[in-house]
Amino acid sequence: MLKRLLGAVGLRGTSPALPPTDQSTTSARPVPVDVTDADFAERVLASEQLVVVDVWAEWCEPCQIMSAYMGFLAQEYAGRVLVSALDADTNPATTERYGILGLPTLLFFRGGVEVERQVGVVDYATLRGRIEQILAMDSPLIT
Repeated sequence: MLKRLLGAVGLRGTSPALPPTDQSTTSARPVPVDVTDADFAERVLASEQLVVVDVWAEWCEPCQIMSAYMGFLAQEYAGRVLVSALDADTNPATTERYGILGLPTLLFFRGGVEVERQVGVVDYATLRGRIEQILAMDSPLIT
């Protein structure tokens, strides 16, 4: 899915906004996890990590931009944030349950609870800032 979306927005490879990657590792790059109505509770709500759900549709042009950003986030926050994608057209129950009225919509979950929502396209720096704010809320205070 990520390759197709990157191609659709004219990107090939990594974004210049991403930090340099260590080429010595042979592991595959992290990508957003596809979630469905059937596994949403197990993958998203039960996760101990911060979860970002990209609610998208294939016909939605702005969704392609945000989906590319989700790929970048999956790489940058691997192990700290679960980045996932939910196709609104094939998963109507979850879309309805969370009152998704516009696409793209990003849902941010922590501890199984929606803590933030973004409707529409925003730049990558804004997304990173929101994630950093939410992650900081999880961190214990240094005394």
